[in-house]
Amino acid sequence: MDDEAPGVEAWKKQTSAFDRVRSVAGAVSGPQPVSYIATEAHVAENTARSHLERLVEMNVLMKRDIGGAAMYEPDPLHTRVQTLRDLLDEYDHDGLLQLKAELQEQVETWAREYGVESPEALRRRAAESADAAETREIRETANDWALLLYRLDIVEQAIENYTAYSRDSPAPAG
Repeated sequence: MDDEAPGVEAWKKQTSAFDRVRSVAGAVSGPQPVSYIATEAHVAENTARSHLERLVEMNVLMKRDIGGAAMYEPDPLHTRVQTLRDLLDEYDHDGLLQLKAELQEQVETWAREYGVESPEALRRRAAESADAAETREIRETANDWALLLYRLDIVEQAIENYTAYSRDSPAPAG
C-alpha cells in the first residue's frame, strides 16, 4: 500500500470499480489490454473484464481482437457525442458562435505563421526540418491543429443543430 501514489487510496474509497475502469478506459489513446486497464484502475482483471464488457455493450468502448488479445479503446462515436453534449451544456448559441470564431482565428494564425493550409502540410514540413527542436515544435503544432479542426467540426455541428440538441431550447411543436 505504501508504494501507491498519493490519492490512490482516496480514489479507490470514493469511486466505484466500474467508474474507475470507465475513467481509465475512456482516457486511453489507443487499444489497451484488460491487464493494463485493471492495473491503472486498481481492480482485479476479472473485475475489469466484466466492466469493460458492460461498457462495450453500452457503446462507450470498442473491443478489438489484436493478435489474439482483447483490446479496449473509446468508441469514437460515443466520444464525439459526449463532446457535443459537453459543448451544449457549457455554451449557449452565441457562446458557440464566439468559440467557433476563436477556433477559426487560431487556424488562420497557424496557416499564416507556417505558410501552409493544413496540419498534414505542416507535418510534411516537420519531416523536412533538420533541427530536432523545430521538428518537435512543428509536429506538436500540427497535432494541436488537427485536434482543433476536430473540435471546430463538433462546434459547427452544435451550432447547426442547436435547437434540436440543446436542453434549453423549447421542444418543437408537433
